[in-house]
Amino acid sequence: MTHTWLTERFGLSVPIIGAPMAGPAGGRLASAVSVAGALGMVGVGGVRKEPWIREQASIAAGGTSERLAPEGVASAIQNGAQPYGIGLMGWVLDQDDAQLTTVLKLRPSLVSVSFGNVEPHIRRLVDADIPVTVQVGNVEEALRAENAGVDFIVARGSEAGGHGRNDIATLPLLQAVLDAVKVPVVAAGGITSSRGLVAVLAAGAAGAWVGTVLLTALEAANSPRARAQLIAAGYDDTAYGRVFDVAQRLGWPPEYGGRSLRNSFYNTWHDRLDELAVDESAAEQFISAREVEDYDVAYLYAGQGVGSLTEEKPAAEIIAELARGV
Repeated sequence: MTHTWLTERFGLSVPIIGAPMAGPAGGRLASAVSVAGALGMVGVGGVRKEPWIREQASIAAGGTSERLAPEGVASAIQNGAQPYGIGLMGWVLDQDDAQLTTVLKLRPSLVSVSFGNVEPHIRRLVDADIPVTVQVGNVEEALRAENAGVDFIVARGSEAGGHGRNDIATLPLLQAVLDAVKVPVVAAGGITSSRGLVAVLAAGAAGAWVGTVLLTALEAANSPRARAQLIAAGYDDTAYGRVFDVAQRLGWPPEYGGRSLRNSFYNTWHDRLDELAVDESAAEQFISAREVEDYDVAYLYAGQGVGSLTEEKPAAEIIAELARGV
């Protein structure tokens, strides 16, 4: 097994981090990824409050659904419970930093803060001596993150699912960031097999940050219907844009669109965002579709590697397949 800065720093057996996908990546998935020898992460969506964060952290840290007090979760981590991380969004913290305040109490093994004006939030974590990283989509963001004091950088290429920049593919971005910074770099985007993991390690990455490949894990907090839709998708069935954020009236910075499965709602509105922003009937249609899991309208975020998904399986099996031969 390949040992890297990432495995040594966090006590892992495989150089893999499970991406903090808001929605699918709850405490159960994070725990399963960590048990498998990688580092699992909980994705905190924009509306999540302290009780939910604390509950998911306790599941991720020790496999329990009990709502431990913050000091209980922190104590579990400090006394040898499995490592786990939490992912936050910079633009949400700019509006209300309550999520970060909660995470500072919990003291997880790793915190990622991405997408927006991240420096002030990174510095609070650095000052608290909590390991921190950030997803970047270009060299400028990487340099800003390094200057802010991150422990390592996630070079997130345009192939990746969910939100981020759509400017540079994973391998060119990884090489450019490695040349520009001195801190370790983890690669993200399009890594769905052991071949992909070997490739980024050979290029100089300390490990891989994977999300799409975990969307069909049995422990993911999505539904069997969603997983079936993802399994049916091909490599060319994703699209990048802001349609679903505009439909939900979310405050994502415009430079961070999202990659998802293409559907009829996206096709209707992707070049009519100004109209969508004021069309209340379309917004209501979208909300209703989410409630009934109508994925011809509602989103399923996934990267270009979605075509590699063939079946539902435990997260441990997915991690073992990624690490085979590494």
